[in-house]
Amino acid sequence: MKAIRRFSVRPVLPEPLRPLQELAHNLRWSWHPETRELLRSVDPDGWQSGGEDPVRLLGSVTAGRLAALAADRGFLRRLGVAVEDLRDYLTEPRWYQRADARAGGELPRSIAYFSPEFGITAALPQYSGGLGILAGDHLKAASDLGAPVIGVGLLYRHGYFRQSLSPDGWQQEQYPVIDPHELPLTPLTEQDGSRARVTLALPGGRTLVAQIWQVWVGRVPLLLLDSTVAENGPAERDVTDRLYGGGSEHRLLQEMLLGIGGMRAVRAYCRLTGHPEPEVFHMNEGHAGFLGPERIRELGELGVGFDAALRAVRAGTVFTTHTPVPAGIDRFAEELVARHFGEGGELPSVDPQALLALGREPLGAAAPGGQTVDGGEPPPFNMAVLGLRTAQRCNGVSTLHGQVSRGMFAGLWPGFDPAEAPIGSVTNGVHAPTWTADATRRLAEGHPGDTELWELRRSLREQLVHDVRVRLRASWRQRGAGKAELGWVDEVFDPDILTLGFARRVPSYKRLTLMLQDQDRLRALLLHPERPVQIVVAGKAHPADDGGKRLIQELVRFADDPEVRHRIVFLPDYGMGMARSLYAGCDVWLNNPLRPLEACGTSGMKAALNGCLNLSVRDGWWDEWCDPDFGWEIPTADGVAAAEPDRRDAIEAAAFYTLLDQQVAPCFYDRGVNGAGLPGRWLEMVRATLDRLAPRVRAERMLREYITGLYAPAAAAHRAMTAEAAGELAAFADRVTAEWPGVAVEHVEPGNEPPTLGGSVSLRVRVALGGLEPSAVEVQAVTGRVDGDDTLAEPGYVPLKATGGPDLAGRWTFEGELTLHRPGPFGYTVRVLPAHPLLASRAELGLVSVAGDAAMPGARLP
Repeated sequence: MKAIRRFSVRPVLPEPLRPLQELAHNLRWSWHPETRELLRSVDPDGWQSGGEDPVRLLGSVTAGRLAALAADRGFLRRLGVAVEDLRDYLTEPRWYQRADARAGGELPRSIAYFSPEFGITAALPQYSGGLGILAGDHLKAASDLGAPVIGVGLLYRHGYFRQSLSPDGWQQEQYPVIDPHELPLTPLTEQDGSRARVTLALPGGRTLVAQIWQVWVGRVPLLLLDSTVAENGPAERDVTDRLYGGGSEHRLLQEMLLGIGGMRAVRAYCRLTGHPEPEVFHMNEGHAGFLGPERIRELGELGVGFDAALRAVRAGTVFTTHTPVPAGIDRFAEELVARHFGEGGELPSVDPQALLALGREPLGAAAPGGQTVDGGEPPPFNMAVLGLRTAQRCNGVSTLHGQVSRGMFAGLWPGFDPAEAPIGSVTNGVHAPTWTADATRRLAEGHPGDTELWELRRSLREQLVHDVRVRLRASWRQRGAGKAELGWVDEVFDPDILTLGFARRVPSYKRLTLMLQDQDRLRALLLHPERPVQIVVAGKAHPADDGGKRLIQELVRFADDPEVRHRIVFLPDYGMGMARSLYAGCDVWLNNPLRPLEACGTSGMKAALNGCLNLSVRDGWWDEWCDPDFGWEIPTADGVAAAEPDRRDAIEAAAFYTLLDQQVAPCFYDRGVNGAGLPGRWLEMVRATLDRLAPRVRAERMLREYITGLYAPAAAAHRAMTAEAAGELAAFADRVTAEWPGVAVEHVEPGNEPPTLGGSVSLRVRVALGGLEPSAVEVQAVTGRVDGDDTLAEPGYVPLKATGGPDLAGRWTFEGELTLHRPGPFGYTVRVLPAHPLLASRAELGLVSVAGDAAMPGARLP
């Protein structure tokens, strides 16, 4: 018999223990070892059985134990120290405050960070994979640096799914109910004590209401919207049921609630708490794209026209794209979007056609995601395109991913080379206090010798072996095995054997089963008589991805073979708790995606924090920081035709086997170099990884780059973009667009050729500007080396200056000189671009006229 309602009975803590609630309800405990150890000591068994969740722990500890702790003077002293340390952490000036003082108060007073998922701790299961873990690390780093960030997301009552395996290795999903009262959440309340809510209008006179929960991530408030409220009908209550669940309309409603409802939640939070209103709005992927139209609505109701409001919104908005694959972009039928933003729907004061144009993919060109859109049917509404068109500053998440993104979205800026698409990059980072094992951190604080370092690595490997056996036994019991059948599990893995880890989501491009290409060769590596390896694998496929589930089943069936099952395991239900164990205990982290489809791939970064070496295809972050001291590069078969995926897989798998057999394993097992029975070169690489690579991959480095390179310029643009300035820029854009068909480079007159190294080339250019003045444009010489077909490589840009007035035909003359610094084939062209001080990039308006071409109308913002 099942209960019809679930609730939690919370204990009343004795007065001396009340500060435990303060510690448990601020998620700083999840990355602060001393606080975590204090909480564990309340009830070590309850801590372990409760999944290391302090809220659950305090909800189950016995009255007798509480009374004993309340009388324990030593425990109370430790509790007092921990609480004072937390309060100091929350109030003392940190890096951001010092940086702001140096900048004269120019840094943003507040930053709103929107993400569909946040992976902060396993105790708050609101994440599915890398996007959410990155968002959680972003908030933690913001807290540690003192950055005034407000996180915004959704509270999913079933979270993401829990994964188990059927007897034949097929992924099975379970969705446990999550009770907010069992989580470290508090409701945001109005002055009268009622719960703060946001409301969205839906077609047919319906509404979508959501309450606002808040959780403290150190210094950072995270607002989570929850549609499970009595005011909603059954369908509306289910909007926040599951992360990435449901059909197209369900996803659209989730993203409307995140973007529009999230903006309204931020406004409510600032009104009720006095927190400064954000000057910067950061979209972590396109899921939150509707925050832009919501801010346009806000400005529209203050009398600002659509074009001017769009310019103002763009000024303070940052958009981060995380995917180089079509499946990662949400796209909706225009008809569906139009219905929700038409009569009776949301944003009634915003022109629905203008809104649709913001997300419309370009016609007649390669659309974002690689598909071709033609005029036969309305193009889909693309959330990444919406993000790009409503943000003035955009970035990918590694140097290579920035390059891929510029090519992927180049159709939004026709007439410009893909390299000039206004999408930069900030390489992701990971939160070191979260992902570094306590033992690694303690050892790193000293100056360990090789013996101490090797003993640490073996100790962490031994802990991993224990964890693998516990999890593997539990998995087999779930699959139907009896206790008597599982004696072999006690022989699984060995703490003295080279251990590889592979754990991530399971889309096809990450190639979970590449290691199975030649099963005989893999089996030989696992069972090598002198240099064996063992591999631990984990990962979840999306519930709707049967292809990914088949990959898991294939891997599981191989790992079930009695001949090798002590050397290779698949552990179901990959999550943050398991991840920490894998990153610390593995010797080598394996990553073999199809290059260049891995945006960043931060799992290898987390492993590196613990001295784990990387064995990876040069993709994502590894492409820029690959170094023989940090691991090994798996060669890629980039020249193999895309139509031959099996051949490419075979080539790259063979390279993996060879590396593992001839370089990785010999390096690990070579114990004769230093006479101490230690692998000298291996330990050199571990030390280099800890000393030189680990500082680069930290989230604090990432966030400082966001603050200085994106947030600070966005805040400055936001402040400069007053309603008057936004109106002037919108009028400028309209006027330039109207006149652009008359803009052309009509004649280029070079001088003093042939040139010599160190000399210069003089240019005299006649340009038709239609009805524009020279101050409205920039005329540039684009120069650089040229290849065999005269394509400019790594071009530079030299502005040319107007001389005198227009001639009788209305043409203007521009002049300048090109300095020649390098010998060899050299070329140049001349082009005209709009120029305005409030434009953030030369491609922003999508307008360009190049010598020899007709004026390029571009793809100006709607």
